[in-house]
Amino acid sequence: MCGRFAVTLPPETFREAYGYAQTPNFPPRYNIPPTQPVAVVVQEGEARDFRLMRWGFLPGWVKDAKDFPLVINARRESIREKPAFRAAIRRRRCVFLADAFYEWQRAGKEKTPFAVRMQSLGPMPMAGIWETWSDPQGGEIDTAAIVTTDANGLVSAIHHRMPVILGKAGLAAWLDPQTPLEMIGPLTDPCPDEWLRVDRVSARVNKVANDDAGLLEPVADEASTGADGNAGAKPSGEEGGPAGKSRQGRLF
Repeated sequence: MCGRFAVTLPPETFREAYGYAQTPNFPPRYNIPPTQPVAVVVQEGEARDFRLMRWGFLPGWVKDAKDFPLVINARRESIREKPAFRAAIRRRRCVFLADAFYEWQRAGKEKTPFAVRMQSLGPMPMAGIWETWSDPQGGEIDTAAIVTTDANGLVSAIHHRMPVILGKAGLAAWLDPQTPLEMIGPLTDPCPDEWLRVDRVSARVNKVANDDAGLLEPVADEASTGADGNAGAKPSGEEGGPAGKSRQGRLF
């Protein structure tokens, strides 16, 4: 799953990567929790747009939001069948603006936090779905969830799930509302190990109130490695599973 992420790069960096027309100015966020407004990219026709949405998906048919569980992730294995997601995966796909996500490795009662970033330290295109929900008074709110998949070999040393991270071709196909549904499935394969780096970080990230650049600083520990065996790979002594084959093409 993905329960926290970060958006720390300059706004113009995301705009250049994703090609939306708007020029929003937003501050860096180092510890974004569910239910907060998050930045996403959507596409209608040929144009891409920057939007703010609530991180917490609400299907349009929900009558009372209080009676519906908080949905921050949508599993790729069931996204086409679950009534909550069926319409969104066909017509309302988005990409979350992000450059890192956090995951916790469990060992008994202990939970150790890690930050997962691109090897380039550039934008991390996390696939999502969105829906506009209307309350009984007629007010509307756009809501979104991150699509998750099996962890690749690198991330599996920490957790068994991870966000769907899109390459350049995958990003274009995911956002394009004309992409047939049968072509969407392969885009949700785990991304290649070599795209990512994993660093153990401070337990300060456990507290949502902490929101500063220090949260992404690697903790000096042999557990922080990289896909090439250097800084940024799977924790020492852990054996990761095989990486999924990506059909998305190259990264940016």
